[in-house]
Amino acid sequence: MILFYRSTQGIRISAQPFFVPEQSDPEEPRYVFVYHVRIENQGETAARLLWRRWYIHDPVGGDSEVEGEGVVGEQPLVEPGEVYEYQSFTVLRAPNGFMEGHYQFQRPDGATFDAAIPRFLLRIHAA
Repeated sequence: MILFYRSTQGIRISAQPFFVPEQSDPEEPRYVFVYHVRIENQGETAARLLWRRWYIHDPVGGDSEVEGEGVVGEQPLVEPGEVYEYQSFTVLRAPNGFMEGHYQFQRPDGATFDAAIPRFLLRIHAA
């Protein structure tokens, strides 16, 4: 199990990617990766996840950016000591690549900040 994590202003973001061979087809080429994200509020103030921006590196299909409101249709409020988790996926044309980015959070006083999503490797075989 390879886990990637990074902390910003008391928000710890962890990502764990998995290759999904039964949904992949090297002949196309199509490589499906699922990633599990865990957002932990280790700080003393609540934070609401408003926005996401992902950078996806695919050496065959080219680099892309994905952005939008919240994650998986939600804009969760993560109170101090709480954890929010979700799973999503991406499809590459190469058997390896990486993802990284940031989430924009808002504090109860209206202040916003970007929390870094750590770069995590997408590999069909664990390194």
